[in-house]
Amino acid sequence: MNWVGDNLDLILGLTLVHLKQSATPIVLGLLLSVPLGWVAWRYRLVRGPVIVLTGLLYTIPSLALLILLPAVFGYSATDEPNLIIALTIYAVAILVRAVADGLDSVDPDVRQAATAMGYAAPRRFFTVELPLAGPVILAGLRVAAVSTISLATVGILIGVENLGYLFTNGLQRRIIAEVLAGVVAVVVIALVIDVLLVLLGRMLMPWTRATSAGGGALSPSKARRAVVRSAA
Repeated sequence: MNWVGDNLDLILGLTLVHLKQSATPIVLGLLLSVPLGWVAWRYRLVRGPVIVLTGLLYTIPSLALLILLPAVFGYSATDEPNLIIALTIYAVAILVRAVADGLDSVDPDVRQAATAMGYAAPRRFFTVELPLAGPVILAGLRVAAVSTISLATVGILIGVENLGYLFTNGLQRRIIAEVLAGVVAVVVIALVIDVLLVLLGRMLMPWTRATSAGGGALSPSKARRAVVRSAA
């Protein structure tokens, strides 16, 4: 493990780059998936096509996508935005279904109660429906985050440097410690992001924290009151 001690600056630098390359598509994927998931939930005729088509995006081999995108849109394959766009596409492939399923999980009585209280459709969506769909969306977001952090390492194959460099360079030079350092760094990033997402979910959705503390599930009426109170 002398290699790790001698190259801590390299590992830390690549870790920060990798974190930036992963965090950007996670955020962009969520922002794009909310309206797409809402369309899939709201309009039943297009729900199947939207979810199937976005889901099929995940079946595209990552290396092929990283080569096809520049060929179609005319930018350089070795640019960092190429990797970020590809990772955003994969995040959308996971999150659209999560958003649609999350909105499906909202009790219709809650929507009716919010409407009866005078909530217009946009306000009802952002202050009632989306928060109640939050736990399901958060579960999908955690999967998308771990997947994105792992997939980002493929960028090194097209010349975008991140922790994938430790894999390819370590294999070429037969330095196992370098490869292991890359694996550990990726795992640590994934764990840290996952913990942060859980903590953020508890902060933004306090009724889920109340559920955990009470050892049981909140009834729909209690969840409704909790969300409406927070939105009022």
